[in-house]
Amino acid sequence: MVDPRTPVLVGVGQFTERIDDADYRGMSAVDLAAEAARTALADTGVNVANVAKAVDTVFGLRQFEISGPMPAAFGKSNNYPRSVMNRLGGDPARVVLEPVGGQSPQKLVTEAGNAIVAGDADVVMIMGSEPGSTARYFAKRDDKPDFTEHVDGQLEDRGHQIYSYIDEYTIQHGLTGAPVQYGLLENARRSRLGLSVAEYRLKMAELFAPFSKVAAKNQFSSSPVERSVDEIVTVTDDNRMICDPYPRLLVARDTVNQGAAAVLMSVEAARRIGVPEDKWVYLHGHADMIEQAMLDRVDLGAGPASVMAANEALRVAGIGVDDVATFDLYSCFPFPVFVICEAIGLSGDDPRGLTLTGGLPYFGGPGNSYSLHGIAETVIQMRDRPGQFGFVGANGGIMSKYSVGIYSTDPVEWRTDRSDELKEQIAALPKIEVTKQPDGAATIETYSVRYDWPIRTGIIVGRLASGGSRFMATTDDDDLVALMSDGDPLDAAISVWPTENGNRAALL
Repeated sequence: MVDPRTPVLVGVGQFTERIDDADYRGMSAVDLAAEAARTALADTGVNVANVAKAVDTVFGLRQFEISGPMPAAFGKSNNYPRSVMNRLGGDPARVVLEPVGGQSPQKLVTEAGNAIVAGDADVVMIMGSEPGSTARYFAKRDDKPDFTEHVDGQLEDRGHQIYSYIDEYTIQHGLTGAPVQYGLLENARRSRLGLSVAEYRLKMAELFAPFSKVAAKNQFSSSPVERSVDEIVTVTDDNRMICDPYPRLLVARDTVNQGAAAVLMSVEAARRIGVPEDKWVYLHGHADMIEQAMLDRVDLGAGPASVMAANEALRVAGIGVDDVATFDLYSCFPFPVFVICEAIGLSGDDPRGLTLTGGLPYFGGPGNSYSLHGIAETVIQMRDRPGQFGFVGANGGIMSKYSVGIYSTDPVEWRTDRSDELKEQIAALPKIEVTKQPDGAATIETYSVRYDWPIRTGIIVGRLASGGSRFMATTDDDDLVALMSDGDPLDAAISVWPTENGNRAALL
């Protein structure tokens, strides 16, 4: 018998609305989350209304439309978690709106578990949704909806915290949006491995083609289409370049309408409410890590914090990677998957697979809540495989934060991890000096190309020849942009100079 305060996941739910569905409505973030949450409540095997009323704590994940300073295009609820719970007949004592970050779903499962163990919560709902399809559908229409809601009641809004990932300097040099930022990391990794542009693009396509096979069979996929390696790697009008090195089919698909939810309870609450034990899934291992700021990292092609998170979660669970039956690795782009595979010794063709959903470019990339879908799929798999283990890797920011959870139906007492101690180790790692206004001869350390701007623009992280400090620059110089687009500019000799609107570069 485990301690009655031990947390268990007892219900999961997902919902997807596709634009080509006959009954497509263009739903709001609140309505998408409510559909998923209702399914999660029903998944407990207990009367939905009774479980909804028992929920005392709700963690809501932040949608893209409220993940920065801009207002939501069609209005929003002033209290997203309470708006959802009002639709379900619940009135929780505490609701929280989490900051930006794709690691948040797994981080919140661990936080909820700690709260349950401490007696600060008994029945917890975690919910998330992303109405990106709705935003696009109504953008050019006259009949725009108004999703504004005003709900009274407590809300712990932790703020969007988007500026923990970006700052004025990086924004000034084109680091707006995830593809260009991950492109820098991807090309830095290619540099470390000594691979050509063509070789690396083939490896990315080979990694992700099996993901699309999973997505093609998943009822909740936003794009259930199997893609071949050739289809992913070949640039066409449909598979256009977004930011180097990514054509569209290697980029997270954020124009989706998806929701997910999970219900956790203490063992004593699950027994009291009557949740059957065959619904219970335990969190055996967990870890939450924070990486250095991107430009501080010694190796831009590595992810030591995510590696630590994976290894620590396995240690806490008391298992090795060979003991894991299923994986769902955050896959906004290939880079986060490559990093974890290298860390724990997985190959892209591992027969266990690397995703349960189908991955963000194919299943869908519903903002900060993607990994809640991965957790939901893992819980379902673990119920069907009693005693086996499922690994969820959740990534936030620019490989900035990483959370790992390891799940199983095997009963286990709650365990603590060493994340705080390990975070201090990451923070103490060496840093590279950054020169904000470089001037002189330099070389290209890594790069991306923005094809999504009106003028094709090269984005550069470079090193000054004198002193070796790191800097950022942009370029629309024809010769340099041509090399960056059609050749291989790694280690190319350039000149760099400051302007009032950021640094510029050209070939020497």
